[in-house]
Amino acid sequence: MLERSGIISLMNNLPIERQTAVISALVEGNSIRSTVRMTGVAKDTVIKLLANIGRACADYQSNALRNLSCKRIQCDEIWSFCYAKEKNVPEELRGKFGYGDVWTWTALCADTKIVPCWLVGGRSAYYAQRFMFDLASRLASRVQLTTDGHRVYLDAVENAFGSEIDYAMLVKMYGNEARENETRYSPAQCIGAMATPIIGNPDRNHISTSYVERQNLSMRMHLRRFTRLTNGFSKKVENHEHALALYFMFYNFCRIHQTLRVTPAMAAGISDHVWELREVVELIRKDAAKAA
Repeated sequence: MLERSGIISLMNNLPIERQTAVISALVEGNSIRSTVRMTGVAKDTVIKLLANIGRACADYQSNALRNLSCKRIQCDEIWSFCYAKEKNVPEELRGKFGYGDVWTWTALCADTKIVPCWLVGGRSAYYAQRFMFDLASRLASRVQLTTDGHRVYLDAVENAFGSEIDYAMLVKMYGNEARENETRYSPAQCIGAMATPIIGNPDRNHISTSYVERQNLSMRMHLRRFTRLTNGFSKKVENHEHALALYFMFYNFCRIHQTLRVTPAMAAGISDHVWELREVVELIRKDAAKAA
């Protein structure tokens, strides 16, 4: 109850135009501190607003992204870290979630480009199971699914979908030779890919993870927390999750996809218009009113 009253207080004290300005800065890839400088809003207020909007966006999408008529789904994981890099995490915090390596599991519809679900966690079988069961609960019918070669997907997909799926793995092979002047974060050269059907009868012409990998690149570019070699990384995993919920709300409902000419939510038939950021901000008030 105290938390909800804090939300209402924030909404009343900070005009919606300034809230929208803060959210606009965050979804365009600015850090917390640069957002403070750009908008003149206090740092603690920006963080509180991010938490409120993150919860509201997560709740809205959890309810709205259901019974989706997707036909082809691609899944991937993207690395980041919270608090400190894995090698620098203090001994007493090692092994605890939210300290060191953090992975974001993402699913994407190859046709509508909508992201039906995501999950922040480790890269273990436990998180693969959670992710796949969540994905299965959002789909209306049988789909063709493609993942990378991460082996934890094998049991997770079978447990979540059974035989009611056409599933394939795309295993990419990389060369070992380092290129001249290659930086430490440059990926090795991809020298081939092996498509392996696992369950059902997947169409080989559509065994691909290219769309979801491109979406993960967009996420790394739009979220300062994913930028490498900076101090903009997430210090708390909770704020990391809030930032992702806001990003996917912006991606699914607000941003017109260049190839679709509409937003992914419109292409998927769950929205009839392009959302303005002001509408996203209003979700905070609706979330607070619903819980009151």
